[in-house]
Amino acid sequence: MQTFAGPVFTHFRQSLGMAETEYQRSLSSEGFYLQFISNSKSKANFFLTNDKRFFLKTQSKKEILFLLRNLKKYIQHLEMYPHSLLVKFLGVHSVRLPEERKKYFIIMQSVFYPDERIEARYDIKGCQVGRWTEPASEGSQIIVVLKDLNFEGNYICVAQQRPWLIQQMQIDTKFLQDLHVLDYSLLVAFQSLHADERTQSWSFVNLILRTKKSMNAGGSSTTSANTTVPGIVEEEVVSGTEQCSVKETSATNRVIKKKVCTQLSAESDLSDMVAQNRRLLPTYKNPLHVLDGPELRYFLGIIDIFTVYGFRKRLEHLWKRIRYRRQAFSTVSPSRYAQRLCQWVETHSV
Repeated sequence: MQTFAGPVFTHFRQSLGMAETEYQRSLSSEGFYLQFISNSKSKANFFLTNDKRFFLKTQSKKEILFLLRNLKKYIQHLEMYPHSLLVKFLGVHSVRLPEERKKYFIIMQSVFYPDERIEARYDIKGCQVGRWTEPASEGSQIIVVLKDLNFEGNYICVAQQRPWLIQQMQIDTKFLQDLHVLDYSLLVAFQSLHADERTQSWSFVNLILRTKKSMNAGGSSTTSANTTVPGIVEEEVVSGTEQCSVKETSATNRVIKKKVCTQLSAESDLSDMVAQNRRLLPTYKNPLHVLDGPELRYFLGIIDIFTVYGFRKRLEHLWKRIRYRRQAFSTVSPSRYAQRLCQWVETHSV
């Protein structure tokens, strides 16, 4: 097996707070890999590690070369925007099987992790043509990823985090537009929050943990604990330069919380927080792809970022303009594609 850009990906995994032993353990688990049956038109093969944390996906040599050529830009984007929705690529490899051509594959973080309570999954492109999938029959154990037309009538309800979501979509799609990429998807899944999860989400101790998590995500140590952080509740915390005022019966807890708040306030840098479009991360696994709304927990991530708007795609665009008059199809210019997907998020979020 051949590994590409190994040191770069090792450093990137560390920046995500991922222990190398934990990563290797997931990949080399004694349990079988799980094959994921995709309804994608591509001929790629998908496999999940036994713990369902990581996806392995076969890619063409052309797609691998595109990723490696733009790897520096990709890493820089995620360093600049640590809470980006872009899928996290963790490794690129190739393997040659006996009497077969060399196969290339990538390892990436699963957006839908952990998946035990997920109720529905969607692959969104912001268009209509070919964007309906027949749902699984009632009682079926088959997991079906639905599409745009299946989502109609639903909304992503993230309340005060909606402005953050819209802005991050604009930032990430602008990055992909600059790479002349199209045909990527926004993955959306949701699960119901338990009553205790809804209550715990806004407790003070949980708020402190989430703020610290937000500060550390992406390897940076400067994020504001100010109330302008998306997801924070103004009535619960009032932070200042010297103190944090909290109603609390325990004197010990009051001292600890005051100390933490003072430290957070001293370390905070509002300009960095705004520039990096950070949000208050949940105290939950896979926090970079999870947003908690009032009633539902959402899993969101942008995947399939390898299709370049070259000569073949331009011809496909011209043909589809004739074939699908007055209908929205996927093969459009990168600028139009980015604009349309962002518009979809604005229209389908509250």
